[in-house]
Amino acid sequence: MKWVTREHAKVDRIACPWLIKNFVDKEAEFLFVPAEKVMEIEGEQNAIPFDVPNVELGHQGEQCSFDAIIKKYELDKKDASLLELAKIVRGADTPNRSLTPQSAGLVAIATGFSINSRDDHDNMSRQFYVYDALHTFCKLQIGKEVI
Repeated sequence: MKWVTREHAKVDRIACPWLIKNFVDKEAEFLFVPAEKVMEIEGEQNAIPFDVPNVELGHQGEQCSFDAIIKKYELDKKDASLLELAKIVRGADTPNRSLTPQSAGLVAIATGFSINSRDDHDNMSRQFYVYDALHTFCKLQIGKEVI
């Protein structure tokens, strides 16, 4: 399946592909396009839009797109630690940077990767390791994994 979002990704637009690839669609293909082209590409490519205004998998109130994907696909039933990871992502992707101690650090890391990467696909491949590590951290936090 194809998924489409805005280009120049930082937090949510990298966290969501990580979530999708690991829990929803292992064969997912991601399209990063100018904001004004997202809905056009959705129709042309039959792609699922995410992290853009007024779509199902976008921000809803204080929650971000990562939360919307967890909710739609009921991923918390497969892995409860994703709810903890969602708090970190939400804090980094919304004005509530103090939501978790890790949120401010994640936005700093995501911004650096965004600047240092060749393009959004390079950024995504580099940052997936960050989300793997945060996911393990969240498992430890809820006692689902032992060191």
